[in-house]
Amino acid sequence: MSAKTVDRIATGVIILFAGIIVLIMVGLLGFILVRGLGHISFDFLTSPPETIRAGGGIGPQLFNSLFLLVLTLIITVPLGLGAGIYMSQYAKPGKVTDSIRLIVEVLSSFPSIVVGLFGLLVFVNTFGFGFSLFSGALALTVFNLPLMVRITEQGLASVPQAQKEASLALGLSKWKTIRSVMLPIALPVILTGTILAAGRVFGEAAALLFTAGMSSPRLDFTDWNPFSPMSPLNPFRPAETLAVHIWKVNSEGLAPDAPEIAAGASAVLILTVLLFNLLARFVGRQLQKKFTASR
Repeated sequence: MSAKTVDRIATGVIILFAGIIVLIMVGLLGFILVRGLGHISFDFLTSPPETIRAGGGIGPQLFNSLFLLVLTLIITVPLGLGAGIYMSQYAKPGKVTDSIRLIVEVLSSFPSIVVGLFGLLVFVNTFGFGFSLFSGALALTVFNLPLMVRITEQGLASVPQAQKEASLALGLSKWKTIRSVMLPIALPVILTGTILAAGRVFGEAAALLFTAGMSSPRLDFTDWNPFSPMSPLNPFRPAETLAVHIWKVNSEGLAPDAPEIAAGASAVLILTVLLFNLLARFVGRQLQKKFTASR
C-alpha cells in the first residue's frame, strides 16, 4: 500500500470521527433546545418556582447561578494566576516543584462529588459557613484551581523566549516583564482557561448539593443589603443553583409541568453557557488587540 493511500485512509478516518463527534454534539444541543425553547418566557426567567402548582419559573435559581459564578471567579482567578506565574517563572526545578505539580494533577482528577463531600466536612461544618453560596464557591475553587494553574503555565510558556529576553535586556525587572510583556501575550490562553472554569462552575451540580444546598429562601430583590438573610447579595445564604434545580425537578418534582420546567431550565443553562463563551472570546480578542497591537 502506497504512502498516499495510507495518508488518504488516515485522513478519511479522522474526518469521520470528527464528523461523528460534531453530529453527536449538534444532536444533543438540538434535542435540548428544541424541547426547552418553547417554554422560555420573561415570566419563566424571573418568577420563583412552584412546588406543587404549575407555572413556576427559575428566577432565583438563575440569579444564584450567576452570583455563584462571580464569587467563584473572584476567588479562583487571582489564586490560579498567582500560582501559575509562580510555577512557570519563579519555582526552581526540583522535587518540591515536581511534588506541587503532582498534587495539582491529582486535584484536577477528583470527582466533583468527592469535592462536595470535602466541602461539606471542611467549609460547611468545620469552618461553620453552613450551606451557602460562599461554601459552594470555595468547593468549586478546589477543583477549578488546578485548571487555572495549568492554563496559566501553558499560556506563559507559549510566549517566545526572545521577547522575554529582549524585555530583560532593556532593563525591565522580572515582574515588569511578566506583567507588561508576557501576560498580554498569554491573555487569550488564560482567558480560554477562565471560560472553561466558568462553564464548569455554571453547570456543576454534584458538589453544590453538599455545599450550597438544595433550597433557597424567598429573595427580596429590593433589599440590597448583603448582610440581610433575604438579600440576593448575601453570600452566606443557602442557594439552589440552576443545575441543582434541574436535577431536583427531574428527580422529585411534584408540579404537573415538571418536565416542561426541566426542559426550559436545561435550554436556559445551555444558552447561558454559549453566550458567556462567545462574550468572553470577543473580550479576549479585544484585549489581545489592545495589549499586543495586533489586528
